Parts: sequence; structure tokens; C-alpha cells
Amino acid sequence: MTTTIPTAPAPARRAPESPAPSRRRSVLARLDARLTPYLFISPFFLLFALVGLFPILYTAWVSLHDWDLIRGQGDFVGLANFQFVLGTDSFYKALRNTFSIFLLSSVPQVIAAILIAYVLDANLRAKTFWRMGVLVPYIVAPVAVSLIFAKIFADQSGLVNNLLMGVGLPAVGWHSDALASHVAIATMVNFRWIGYNALIFLAAMQAVPREIYEAAIIDGSGRLRRFWSVTVPMLRPTIIFVVITSTIGGLQIFDEPRMFDTAGQGGASRQWMTLTMYLYELGWGPQVSFGRASAVAWLLFLIIVAIGVLNFLITKRIAHAGGPSKHKR
Repeated sequence: MTTTIPTAPAPARRAPESPAPSRRRSVLARLDARLTPYLFISPFFLLFALVGLFPILYTAWVSLHDWDLIRGQGDFVGLANFQFVLGTDSFYKALRNTFSIFLLSSVPQVIAAILIAYVLDANLRAKTFWRMGVLVPYIVAPVAVSLIFAKIFADQSGLVNNLLMGVGLPAVGWHSDALASHVAIATMVNFRWIGYNALIFLAAMQAVPREIYEAAIIDGSGRLRRFWSVTVPMLRPTIIFVVITSTIGGLQIFDEPRMFDTAGQGGASRQWMTLTMYLYELGWGPQVSFGRASAVAWLLFLIIVAIGVLNFLITKRIAHAGGPSKHKR
């Protein structure tokens, strides 16, 4: 008797997949790869459009009208607000003071930040302590810094004048002399921001490949030569960033000069009144005019954009001038 072994049924042949779903999936995959990055960054641009772009455009609209605090929008005056602002001596005095304080603070600030970052990048004991210590002034409230430094730079019994008179030097009128007041205000700005920028430069220094330093040491370069020929050229992109951000922040300075004295008006002869203080005076002073204040805001905006573009072009050209130079003893 023979037994028959049952055989498994042959698998059913799958129907060939339609090319339409395959093409649809490939299209969706390409759209996902292209759109996903934009979806991730879209919250920033939406927030910027709400709290950044819209106020800028609305300020431009206000600057073209006779705008009142109570009544709101008034008559359309065109460029009359700009003509009024550009025809006053206070605007040019505020512009001069702003640029003076900006230069006295930003230039030493960047140089000191690079030097401090270079020291922090060395083999120090308690590195974390020193790196955290340079950031402490940044977290102090600007009003507190201004009040403290206003006492330090007081004309009669200030700490600085007491030290100067202690070594036989004459006292300085920090609140009466224009240049001295600019130096005092720039000192406040540097006190707050040098440590912050130093940490930015420190992060950039730590990203420099150590093989470059080792090659420079083998070539016989000294410490100063390595700093000037290797470290500084490798920091060029970071220097561009810090210079641009310092320019934007320095031209909008308000807290430090506002709190430098109790009156808060920029001195008896407005010798340290900045553009933002002038804007505040037009917007909330005795003769309130939101249209003129908005005109000052837009003039300041255009100045910052022009100087920012100029800084970017100059530093970009320097950055493309060449890489690290050859190492010499």
C-alpha cells in the first residue's frame, strides 16, 4: 500500500504593485526631507514676525503721522517728523554721544574678551570656577550696575576720585565733562559684557584643532606667535559675530546712561544723552509726540543696519584674506 505525501499548495503569485503608490511615497519622502527643516525653524520666524517685524513696520506707519498718546492716529504728515528730528541740535548731540560711548566700549570689549578667553583656555587650576566667575557681571541687573558705578565715579566722594587724589592727581568731573562721562558709562558696559563675550571666544578657541598648535610648536613658534598667527585667524568668524552683535547692542544703549545720575536726562547739558534717551524723551517727555519718537527709532534702525552691513563686509573681507600665516620663531 502506498501512501501519498501531501504537497504544500503553491504560493499565490502577488500581483505586481502599481507604480502609482510607489511614486506617491517617493514624492512624500522628498517633501518630508525638504519641508521638515523649515517646520523646525518656523516657530522662530513666526515669533519674530509677531514681536519684531510687525513693530518695525508699525513704527514706520506711526512716524508718518501726527500721533498722540490719547487720541491715537492723527493727520498724515509724511516726512515732517523726520525733518523736525534732523533739524534739532539734540539729535546730533545724542548721535555724537552714542557713537562715542559705543567706540569706547566695543573696541576694548572685544580685545579684552579675546585676551581673557586665551587665558581661560590655558591649563589653569579650577577652570570651571574662573569660567563661571567671568560671567557673574553679566547676570547682574543693569540698573544695579549703573547705581554702583554712579557712586564709584561720583564727582566729589567717588572711589575713583579718592584714589586719584590719594596719589596726587586732580579729581575728574565724571558727571560734568563729556568725555569723562562717556568713559565712565563705557566702563559699565564693559564690566557687564566682557565676560559674556570671553566665553563665546573661549568656545571658539576650544574648537580649534590641537594639531594646528602642535604643528606650530614643532615649527618653533613661541606662545605669542601662536596666538597671533594661529588663534586670532581661526577666530575670525567668531570675531565677525561678536563685532556685529556689539554694534547692535552698543548703539541701543539706554540703561547705563539713564541711571548714571538721579535726573536721568543725560546730564545738565545732555553731555551723555544717547539716541535711545532722546527717543524716550520725545515719546514720554513734556511734549509727547509718538510720531517724532518713531522717526528717531527708524533713523536709529537705519544707522544700525548701515553700520552692521559695513562691519560685515569689512570683517568678511578680512576673513577671506587668508588662513593662518606661516609660523616663525
